[in-house]
Amino acid sequence: MLKKSTFNYQLENLVQQPETRTYLLAVSGGADSMVLASLFLDLRNRESDSGYEFQVAHINYKLRGNDSDLDQKTVQDFCEKNHIKFHLYQVSEKDNKPENSIQLWARELRYHFFKEIQKKENLEFLVTAHHLNDQLETFIINLSKAAGINGLSGIPANDNSILRPMLSVSKEEIYQFAEQHHIKFREDLSNKKSDYLRNKIRNEIVPALMETNDHFLENFKKSSSYLKQTKDFVQKQMLEIENKLTVFNQEHKILSKEKLNQESDFVKFEILKRYGFNQEEEIPKIFKAENNSSFFSKDYQLIVNRDELIFIDNNKGEQSENEIILIAHFDFSENQISVNLVDNIENINEINKRFDWDFDAEKLQFPLRLRKQKEGDEFYPTGFSGKKKVSKFFRDEKLSILARQKIWILTDSNDSVLGIIPFRQDRRYSKNEKTKWSLKIFNETNNEI
Repeated sequence: MLKKSTFNYQLENLVQQPETRTYLLAVSGGADSMVLASLFLDLRNRESDSGYEFQVAHINYKLRGNDSDLDQKTVQDFCEKNHIKFHLYQVSEKDNKPENSIQLWARELRYHFFKEIQKKENLEFLVTAHHLNDQLETFIINLSKAAGINGLSGIPANDNSILRPMLSVSKEEIYQFAEQHHIKFREDLSNKKSDYLRNKIRNEIVPALMETNDHFLENFKKSSSYLKQTKDFVQKQMLEIENKLTVFNQEHKILSKEKLNQESDFVKFEILKRYGFNQEEEIPKIFKAENNSSFFSKDYQLIVNRDELIFIDNNKGEQSENEIILIAHFDFSENQISVNLVDNIENINEINKRFDWDFDAEKLQFPLRLRKQKEGDEFYPTGFSGKKKVSKFFRDEKLSILARQKIWILTDSNDSVLGIIPFRQDRRYSKNEKTKWSLKIFNETNNEI
C-alpha cells in the first residue's frame, strides 16, 4: 500500500540524498500526478531546511475543450495554495497538431517543454507519475512488438535523470491514497475510449487478465523484477564479452571483427545495439562488407577496417582542431629550426610512422598550418615524377577510411600542400645544397600500439 512514510524510501533507492536534489514534477491533474505532487509537498513540509526543492509543469493540450482548462485549473490552484512555482504550456496553432499520431506528438512536445524548464530553472530531475499498471500496459505493448528483454523489462525507474518513484504502486493504491488524504484530481474521460492501442490494452485486455488471477498484478510486479535482474545480468555479461573483443579503446572503440563474428547472433546483436545498430537485417551486411565500408547509426559511424570494426562517436566530433597553426613565422637569425610532430600523430598503425623532412625556409610562405584533406588537394611527392592528387595518393597507399580521417596535411599561407604527414613531403620545397635557412619537421618516436 502507498504510504507517505515509504515514498522517501523509494526516492532514496533512485538517487542519493534526495532531500538535497532539485526536481521538476510533470503534473497533468489526474490522480497519479496529483498524488505525486502531494507526496513531494509532504516531504518538503517535513524538511525544516528547505529540502526537496521542486517545481511543477503542466501542459494544456486543448484537446478536450473545457475539461482541459479544468485540468489546468486543478493543478494551478494546488500550486498557488502551496506556494509551488508553476510552469504552463498552452498548445496553440503554431504547434502544428497532426491529424494522426497525436500521442507521439504530445509526448515530444511535453518532454521538449520539460527540458527547457529544467535548463532554465537548473532542476536536476524530471519526475513522472508512472505506476505499476503503466508497467503492465508497456509490457504488453512491447511483447506485441517482439521488443526483447530490454522492452519486456519495462519502464526504467531512473532513466537519463527521469525519475519514476511510483512504478511499484498500483492504480488502485493511488486512488485509495487520494481518497484517504482528500487529494483533488481530475479524471480524463478520454482514457475510457479504446481508440489508441494503450487505451485498448488498459480498458479491455488488462481487466481480462486481472480476472484470471486475484494476484495477477502482484505476480506481474515480481516477474517484472526478475526480468530486470535478468537484463542487468545479460548486460554485465555483454560488457565482459565486449571487453575481451576490444582491440583498442581510447579515442575510438575498436573490436575484433573475426572474434565477434564467432559469437552467437544474440551476442552480435546485443553488442552492436549498444552503438545504435539495432536492425537485425543490417548485422550480416556488416560482417560481409568490403574493407573500408561504413555504416551509420544516430550516434556512431562504424568502419569495417580489414579484421576490425571501428566505432566513431559522432557526438564527440573531432578530438583536435580542424586547423592548427604550426609555425607562425620563421626566425631567420637561426640557420635551422626543428619541429617535432610526435603529439600530432594519431596512434594508428597505418599512420604512426617515423619521418624526417627538411625544407628550404626561403621557399615557404608563413604561417604554416596543419589541416585535414580538402577536395582537389594535390602535391609533388618526393620519389615521384609530376604531381599527384592527395585522394589518389591515399588510394594508392591503400589507407583505411579511419587513417584518412586522421592524417594531417601540412600547408603554407597560400594553402599549398607541403606534405602529407607522415608519408611524403612536396619535393618543390625540399632543402638542397643552396639552402641557407632550413626547417626540419619530424616525428621523433614511433608510438606503436
